[in-house]
Amino acid sequence: MNAFFKIDSYWRNVDKHILVSFLALFTLGIFFSFSSTSFLADERLNKGYYFFFQKHLFYALASFFLMIFISMINTELINKSLIPIFLFFLLLLILVPFFGVEVKGAKRWLSIYIFRFQPIEFVKPFFILVIAQIIVSNKIKNLNLSHIISFVLLSIITSLLLIQPDLGQTVLLISTWISLIFVSGFNVLFLFLILTFVVVLFFILLYLAPEKFNYIITRLTSFMDPEKPGNFQSQKAIEAIKQGGFKGQGMGEGILKESVPEAHTDYIIAVVSEEFGSIVSILIVTIFLFIAFRIIKKVVNFSNNFYKLSLCGLVSLLIFQTFIHVGVNANLLPTTGMTLPFLSYGGSSLLSSGIIAGILLNYASLKEKIE
Repeated sequence: MNAFFKIDSYWRNVDKHILVSFLALFTLGIFFSFSSTSFLADERLNKGYYFFFQKHLFYALASFFLMIFISMINTELINKSLIPIFLFFLLLLILVPFFGVEVKGAKRWLSIYIFRFQPIEFVKPFFILVIAQIIVSNKIKNLNLSHIISFVLLSIITSLLLIQPDLGQTVLLISTWISLIFVSGFNVLFLFLILTFVVVLFFILLYLAPEKFNYIITRLTSFMDPEKPGNFQSQKAIEAIKQGGFKGQGMGEGILKESVPEAHTDYIIAVVSEEFGSIVSILIVTIFLFIAFRIIKKVVNFSNNFYKLSLCGLVSLLIFQTFIHVGVNANLLPTTGMTLPFLSYGGSSLLSSGIIAGILLNYASLKEKIE
């Protein structure tokens, strides 16, 4: 059993501050799910009052136990399994354009009987870990070459995302990749050339397939000019945050969930701010920042570059996703359709959060002698 699980030393080595923080986020997500989904299920979709809440509760509990399971697995076993698991989920992502389920003009989901999921949510954490392996690989002696290989892999995934289309996840992956390159040590000219290539490619895509990517321009223009159409959800979200003020309107008293279809997923922080006040939203963001602080504190004492990059990459993924979500809700960023880890409704997002949290706890529990 000890060959597969770190049972004997688990409680002694696990970072209890990070573990409690993740537990707090899961608990808050369950609590806010009840408030944000009850009206949607009862009034708009004519389903049971607790329909979405029960689903969120199920996935939140499954994600929590998945986090505990992964955090207890022998670290070497995780490392050996990274590439096969990544390739499996990458294959599922490749299948999305052919067999995916289209919802509101975007084909991002695969459906297996009663379970519909987004492959990209499961690709993200393993993409970060595989990139970390590529950068520190002894088989690739040149750092710039490892960065180029990682960029090719990034390009494959982002191309698949743009086909769906999914601009939000594309931006998130590119941002996280840049953070990994930055931490690993980079050539300024190399990074400049890469970013220039991305920008040029973006405009080429807009020119060659305007009907496919015109929504990006629409979102950008509506963000720059609130009077233009297409900014309805963001305007409602910022109004809800203002309405909630510091203390909030009270549980169940918010109206954002009644006027915005995806309030329980893409605009959950605005729902929280409206009903429970900005103080609770600040608390949520503080928990994420505290987790990042604890991880960085661990990383400073690590000598193994793979674990350093992996921990930095995974926590960057969480922080970037959190601030993109908050930025969209506060109308500081264009609409991207980004969920808030651990709190937004959605099975794929919750399970992905559980995987990320489990790996973070596992790697952060390592001692110098194990590295």
